[in-house]
Amino acid sequence: MSDKRRHRNPYPPEFRQRIVDLVRSGRSPDDLANDFEPSAQTIRNWVAQADRDGGTRADGLTTEERDELRRLRREVKVLREEKEILKKAAAWFAQETGSVPKASSSSRKRTRRSPP
Repeated sequence: MSDKRRHRNPYPPEFRQRIVDLVRSGRSPDDLANDFEPSAQTIRNWVAQADRDGGTRADGLTTEERDELRRLRREVKVLREEKEILKKAAAWFAQETGSVPKASSSSRKRTRRSPP
């Protein structure tokens, strides 16, 4: 058997909410795991996340914060890729034209010489 986990499509939000409601009404995650497909740990994770989203827990990120973090990480990745492309393009153009672009002050220390 492969070490890779099987990937399944996420459960619909309505289903997750219904399971969370059942836990809050007194059913145990273990009991629900026997009746439905998600594992008891998955159900406990859903309840904990619902509590974070509802403001009753502060031990992690809310769903909104996770979404924002995911979006920002993607944006940073794209910006780094674009920066790398621009660096390569600048080096190529400098080589083609025979000129070397000035180094920015942040990338190279400049020393001042006193006049002769």
